[in-house]
Amino acid sequence: MTDVTDVTDDRRLEADAPTVIAPHGYGSALLALASGGFAIGTTEFVTMGVLPQVADGIDVSIPAAGHVISAYALGVVVGAPVLAFFGARWPRRGLLIALMAAYGAFNLLSAAATGYGLLFLARFLDGLPHGAYFGVASLVAASLAPPGRRGRAVASVMLGLSVANVAGVPAATWLGQHIGWRASYVAAALLAVLAAVLIAAFVPSCPGHDEATGGQELRLFFRNGQAWLVLLAGAIGFGGLFAVYSYIAPTVTGVGGLPESAVPLFVLAFGLGMVVGTWLAGELASWSVFGSLITSGIGSGLVLVVFWFVAPYGWALLPVVFTVTALGSVLVVNLQLRLMDVAGEAQTLGAAMNHASLNVANALGAWLGGLAIAWGYGYRSPALVGFALSVAGVAVLLLSWGLSRRAAAVTP
Repeated sequence: MTDVTDVTDDRRLEADAPTVIAPHGYGSALLALASGGFAIGTTEFVTMGVLPQVADGIDVSIPAAGHVISAYALGVVVGAPVLAFFGARWPRRGLLIALMAAYGAFNLLSAAATGYGLLFLARFLDGLPHGAYFGVASLVAASLAPPGRRGRAVASVMLGLSVANVAGVPAATWLGQHIGWRASYVAAALLAVLAAVLIAAFVPSCPGHDEATGGQELRLFFRNGQAWLVLLAGAIGFGGLFAVYSYIAPTVTGVGGLPESAVPLFVLAFGLGMVVGTWLAGELASWSVFGSLITSGIGSGLVLVVFWFVAPYGWALLPVVFTVTALGSVLVVNLQLRLMDVAGEAQTLGAAMNHASLNVANALGAWLGGLAIAWGYGYRSPALVGFALSVAGVAVLLLSWGLSRRAAAVTP
């Protein structure tokens, strides 16, 4: 494997000039790109809010209905490399519109599903555009950014997903609970259509990589040792957040002694932490992408230990939950930037694969946290699992840094 990297990536954040001009304004273009993130965030998490209604609607148990959430995550993992393979040379604005149109169509298919099999397939298909959208939208945002604002531009795209957890998901969940679960998916489809319209109106035409082919990008990316290390750091290090998030309800009620009515407030704290952390990530990226990764990774591990200690004290856990998600969001945005930097000529695939990695982290964190609970260590134990995952993620990042320095020392 070759180690393709640029140890001066943080300085290039300040030096990069915009390569594409937005005729309707830089802010309008970023808002349009973020609206797609909002639609995706609402789509990804709304099933969790209406899961009992979905189970009743298709006549299966709640655990069985929960598998449609896994189907979406599987779609993300499969879709990121596949769509990047075929879309490397596509004009990027057109590709983004097509991805949003697919989101709308597959959400409508989810709403129309009459049985478990069709709903499972629809959720899998709906996950396919996820990674490709965020990857391509991040490349477009970076190309529009004025000097020194590339990190903030990419964070703005991710901010749409974060805001969805505060506004879009609760609203779609309310619709599902009061009108029917199918209404949640119809609402998500309408958000996707709106995002496609905004992208068409405000995002300038952006060419794809004229000389790239899907096969070429695959060869370049999968022979790139630095790219694999970044993906591994995300798949492991970000799993700590999901280890605790997946079991937040029984932790709050069974360990903290709070009523079930307190759980939505902790979920809200997770969403607010994502918003603040995503904004903070853009600011920190202007200082140092790699420094932000190491700082957020170490901070995440320490806060997860605090989570373990504070969990029995009820409301005292609320600010800890907020901090866990804020630090995790700093990690996500800067992983995206790092992967874009080390991907070399495989830009489309490199930018998309970050979200495949993060969905692996979702599954890994929830699975390992569940194992710790099943082995009798209690609902606090996923926090210690998360600590171990954070430490492992930081170790991978440090290995990446060491190889970068060694490559720079031997390269003229």
